[in-house]
Amino acid sequence: MEGEFGVPTAPIVTARFAEYVLRDGRSHGMNLRWTFPPYPVAWVPRATLREYIHGDDPVTGVKLMDEVVDALTRPLTEAEKNPEVPVRPQRARLLEPGTEAALQRRFLENGWTDGLPIVLPTEERVAEMLTGTDHDPGEVVGRMSITTHEELNDYTVEKVAVNAVMAGARPEHLPVILAIASTAHPAMPSSTGSYGSMVVVNGPVARAIGMNSGVGALGPFNYANSVIGRAWTLMSINFGDARAGDTFMATIGNGLSFTNQCCAENEEKSPWEPFHVRQGFKESESTVSIFRGWNVTTLGLGTTGGLLSSARAMNAMGSLTFVMDPLAAKALEDEGFEDPDRLGRWLAEQTGSPFLKTEGIHFLVVGGETNPIFHTTDYVHYTTASVDRWVPAGGVRLDPKPLRMPAVKLCEDGLCNYGRK
Repeated sequence: MEGEFGVPTAPIVTARFAEYVLRDGRSHGMNLRWTFPPYPVAWVPRATLREYIHGDDPVTGVKLMDEVVDALTRPLTEAEKNPEVPVRPQRARLLEPGTEAALQRRFLENGWTDGLPIVLPTEERVAEMLTGTDHDPGEVVGRMSITTHEELNDYTVEKVAVNAVMAGARPEHLPVILAIASTAHPAMPSSTGSYGSMVVVNGPVARAIGMNSGVGALGPFNYANSVIGRAWTLMSINFGDARAGDTFMATIGNGLSFTNQCCAENEEKSPWEPFHVRQGFKESESTVSIFRGWNVTTLGLGTTGGLLSSARAMNAMGSLTFVMDPLAAKALEDEGFEDPDRLGRWLAEQTGSPFLKTEGIHFLVVGGETNPIFHTTDYVHYTTASVDRWVPAGGVRLDPKPLRMPAVKLCEDGLCNYGRK
């Protein structure tokens, strides 16, 4: 502000985040004159806050208000006008050979995993994974950081393949994982709150790789759902440079981050158009949709009354995403909501919230028709991206005998007739 517009600034952030913002400033060549009051500042007595103002900066030991005045009145130095931007060294492409146990330990000790055992990404395994796409291994897929301001790290098709191997995926899963990577959205953005994320797959690819959209779709019963969701976590750690207490500041964290609520939409059983069609894609296209928020409430009752009650209880600022069993969706259709967009308009009007708009309300049909319930979330839909652009010319690269967990039993006519015409 001062260098470009002649307006002096005195940025202030609590001492808990001092190293965080100083490092960020160095990364971007902006060595600002920070002042660091003590922490916390929320829900403490007014008298305590006044003591902060008249006391010392706990990081520098200087009177806090003296720092503010100095920042606003002292001319910029040459070093502040022309800061050096450090260049982050590139990691080595290959590690020295070692035993399985030693390499597993090295990945753990370097913070390259989610704390669970990984499949070691040997050159042979990565080469096999790369058969899952026609794209050049050196092609840059995207750039990511888990923070808002940290340096963005770019990553290639090969690096995505490395993380896919680590997650236990197969070449058939790589196009979906590349599509997720192409969005540049980390699964674990840094916030003192504790985000949860969700990725929903639509289109023919979900069926081709055996994703679960039915009974237990958000649970640990499907190979594709599990490894794709985990790969997103590992990419967020390794591409987004997530380090707890350093770049990642969620005070509690979120258990959903291990596999990130990864599933396919139950297009076959849904009474509505698939979600990706509502986002402008063709039904024959395959996509991934990225969602993120804080709260998930389960066991909503599949009626308009239940939907409205859950929406009001969630008290979302501007977005709601409902994940509902096909029976709940069909019950809502029977109430006259044959179009989910119309249902969203009705819900926005009925909640009376000045923040909630129709475009911020989304409906996903997932589940096995064992109970007409829905999950209510405050998740924002960030983007929907193509999977097809990453699929090889010959189609999804399946193993001669694709690896599958036990198939989910589908609900057949005569067993789940609730809401059917």
